[in-house]
Parts: sequence; C-alpha cells; structure tokens
Amino acid sequence: MDFSIDEPSRKLVNELDDRFLRGIASRAPVTDEVGAIPPENWREIAQSDYARLFHPASVGGLGADGVTQAMAMERLARACPSTFWSATMSVLVCAKLIHTYGDAEHHGRLLEPLLRFERLACFPVVENTSGSDASTYTTAVRRDADGYVITGEKSRITNATTADLGVVLARFEEHEYGWCYAFVDLRQDGVRTYRMHDLGLRGMPWGGIVFNRARIGVRDVVPVRLEEFPHGMAWGWLFISIAAIAIAQNALDASIAHARSHKAFGRPLIHMDRVQEAIAEMRTQIDAARLLAYRCAWHRAEGRLAQDLVGMLKPYATEMAVRATQHAVQIHGAWGLTHGYPVERMYRDAPMNVIGGFASNRLRELVAQDLGLPTPYQDFDWLKATGLDVDCAVHPGALLSAGR
Repeated sequence: MDFSIDEPSRKLVNELDDRFLRGIASRAPVTDEVGAIPPENWREIAQSDYARLFHPASVGGLGADGVTQAMAMERLARACPSTFWSATMSVLVCAKLIHTYGDAEHHGRLLEPLLRFERLACFPVVENTSGSDASTYTTAVRRDADGYVITGEKSRITNATTADLGVVLARFEEHEYGWCYAFVDLRQDGVRTYRMHDLGLRGMPWGGIVFNRARIGVRDVVPVRLEEFPHGMAWGWLFISIAAIAIAQNALDASIAHARSHKAFGRPLIHMDRVQEAIAEMRTQIDAARLLAYRCAWHRAEGRLAQDLVGMLKPYATEMAVRATQHAVQIHGAWGLTHGYPVERMYRDAPMNVIGGFASNRLRELVAQDLGLPTPYQDFDWLKATGLDVDCAVHPGALLSAGR
C-alpha cells in the first residue's frame, strides 16, 4: 500500500502547515489559558481548504485521498489540539453524517454553512449515566401534533455550548429501526446547554445539552439501524487518534530541543543513555501509530468501515501519546510540570484522547471479536463448572462464608 501523495496534495498540506503554525499554534497557550478558541483561529481555518478536504466534489469538497486528509488533520492538531477537536468534529464527523444519511437537496442547507465555518455542529451521543453502551441511551424523538420533538440530556459533548446544529443519536420507537439521527437546531427554545470543565483540551467547548421537547422538522429525523452507528464513530476514532499522534510528535520535538539545550553532570541531556532510549522509543511508536492511521484513513476515504483497523489504532495511538508525554515530562524534569510550559499542556491534553470517543477496552473487544473470539457479557454460568453451585443451592450464604 503506497502512502505517498501527489504534488498538488503535498503543496496543499504544506500550505495548511504554514498557515496553522504561523497563527493558530502561536495562540495555543492563550487558547488553553482562557478556555476558548480565539475568533482568529476560525477565520484562518475558514480561509483554508481544510473543511473541503473531507468531502466529495458533489457537496462542494475537494475529494482528497485518505492519506492527504490524515496529513492535513495532523497539521491542525499539532498547531492546537483543542481547535482541531472542535473544528474536525463539525466538518468531518457531523458533516459526513449529514451527507451520508440526509437528503442531498434538503440537507444541503445544513451542510454548506458547516463547510464554510459559518456554523458549527456537534455530535451528541453519550449521556450522564451511559458511555460507550449506546443501547442504554434514553434521549428520544417522538411525534406530536405539529411534527417531532426531542427530549433528554446528552453530556460530555464537544462543541455543546457553541454549536448551532446537533446531529443527535436518539431513540425513535415509532420506526422499526428504533433509532435515528436527529438534525436539531440548538438555537431554539427547548434547548439548554452548559459548560463542563476538563483537565486538558481546555479550549475545546465541552459540556452538556438538555432537550425539553425541542422541535425537529419531519425531514430532519432520519431513521438509522443501531448497528450502523460505528460507521459514523469510525471517523471520530480516526481523528481522535490523529490528535494523539500530533500531541506525541510535539512532545518528542520538545524533548529533543530541551535535551540539546539543558545540561546535567557536565554534559547536555541528549548524551545520556536513558534520554536517548526514551526518545528512540517515542519516535518508533509515533511512526507506527502514524502508519496505521494512514492505512485507516485510506480505507475510510474509500468507503470501508475498517472497524478492526480503527479499533486497533485508537487504543494504541492514544495510550502511546500518554506514554510519550510522560517521557517528555521526565526529560524536562520540573519544567515539564510547570504551568504555562508546552509539555505541561501536552501532559494534560493527551489523556483526553484516551477517554474521548469510545472506551479503549470496548474497542479491544471489537478487535478480539473480529478474530472470532466470543462476545463479552453473554450469559455464562461460572459456578456450575466448578461445583460451587451445589453449595450455593444448599445454603445461599455458603459462597460468601467461604470467601471470609
């Protein structure tokens, strides 16, 4: 599989790199400090071709190949992970869902403003009492005399407090599928949002959305099978993984620069065996994650789910970034935990990618099931095979007593 890109694509990626590093990267410390994305960031992304990379020409996109998309994503993520999360959730995940499941003519009115960054979208999925298990969600769309309304609460949502549009996964019991994507105007009565403060990615607007019989147009309720849910999430798992790779690469670059300029015991840190070992390990694991990300992006752009690949990528890349930032802190010493220092920010940002999107253990279960292993959580009598069920049948407290 060839991961090289043609000259026009390389030129485009380099232009994005120059644009984002000049502006957005220089404002990343302030973005983190104030907990908000500066308006200048949005203007710079809007003036670029970033949003159009992910979509076909039929909806106003450039139809870029998957590797070019991955490279462009990493450029923005390296400049500012918070800005990357907010922008890419809107123009990649939400926009993909709209033009995949929506009606091209009718929902073009929703898609076009997103690609111009005139409006922002969010993907409300998880709830206060439910995380990765979609079957436990309770937010529901129901019919009333005037059309449809949505009721429920979603939490820990990227762009919750700033989005104009929500692509909401909700129950839809009047349809045989039982589920739908609801395209909800979040600027209406019946919608309340609130901010949730987080450890890292502080500039990313993160919070909850409460729907109290908020109205939805009849054509904006799109029935969907729950088993199709991973098709939308796979783009999210991919972009989160690329955010992690970008943070790890920044940590590596910062570590090399620090180790060259700081001295200990009469020589630069870069000469120390353990420092070189850590740097070599970081480089190896970053490159491995990046190659897997390119492979996933290539398949996704070709229309394949590639669930097994993305299921391997996200746990590996996100946990690798945590290890990389830990190495960076160790190399930097006390500077690595000093407020306002770049590595300190990376150290807080990296764990957010591990948690975001889907639990790592659940993704590993999907990979295992793809290899033919049994589905977890199925009914299984653990006691009968051991004979302990006999004791429990005679005296229900026997098992507890035996454990004392």
